[in-house]
Amino acid sequence: MSGHSKWHTIKHKKGALDAKRGKLFTKLIKELTVAARTGGGDAEANARLRKAVSDAKAGNMPNDTIARAIRRGTGEEEGVNYDEITYEGVGPGGVAIIVESMTDNRNRTVAEIRHAFSKYGGNLGVSGSQSWNFEKKGYIVVEKAAKSEDELFEIVTEAGAEDLRDDEDNFEIITAPENFDAVHDALKKSGVEPQVAEVEMVPKSYVKLEGADARQMLKLMEILEDHDDVQKVSANFDIDEAEME
Repeated sequence: MSGHSKWHTIKHKKGALDAKRGKLFTKLIKELTVAARTGGGDAEANARLRKAVSDAKAGNMPNDTIARAIRRGTGEEEGVNYDEITYEGVGPGGVAIIVESMTDNRNRTVAEIRHAFSKYGGNLGVSGSQSWNFEKKGYIVVEKAAKSEDELFEIVTEAGAEDLRDDEDNFEIITAPENFDAVHDALKKSGVEPQVAEVEMVPKSYVKLEGADARQMLKLMEILEDHDDVQKVSANFDIDEAEME
C-alpha cells in the first residue's frame, strides 16, 4: 500500500507551497461554502463544515475569511454557486481514478479534466465506471515515530477505528466515516498529530506501477490536484518509495 500513504505524505509536505500560490485557500473556501450550503452554517451540527473549518485554520486562513465563506454558503452574502461533480476514469497501467470537483462552469471543468487524462495516458469514463474500486472511509496517516504500534492500536480501536495498517514509514488508520471525528480526536488528545486526516475514497485493491507508467501516473495526479476546480483525487496505484522520490 506504499503508493497511497507516500503520495499523501508528499502532498502534505507540499502544502506550504500550495498555500503560497493561493491554491489551497481557493479549495478551502469552496469546501467551506458548499459544506455550509448543504448542511447549514453551524459547525457543531455539521460534521463536514466542522472538518472544513479545522482544515482552514490549519492552513492559516483568517477567521473573517472563514466566516465570509460560510455566510456565502448559507446565503447571507452573495457569492459564486458551486456544483459538486465527481469524475471517474482510468490512468496509466489501468489505475482507477476518482476526481471530486467543485465548479461554477461544468463544461470548462470536464473539458480540462478530460484533456489531463488524455495527455498523461488515461481516459475519462462514465459515472460508476470506477467507484466500485473504492469505499468511503476515514483515512489517517501517522508517522511510526509518533507511537508504538501497540499504543496506537489501543488508542484508535477504543475510539472506533476499523483497521491499523503498517506501511513502511507510516501507520494507516481506517475508520467508518461516522467514526472519523472520534478517532481523530483521540489521536490528538494522545499527543499524536496525523500527517493526513481525511474522509475520502479509499481503494479496495491496488495496481503496482513502475517505469514510464509510474512517471505518467504521478504527473497526472499532480496536474489533477493542481487544478483550481479539483478538491480531491483518489487513485489505486502503488509505487515504490524510491521510484516515487
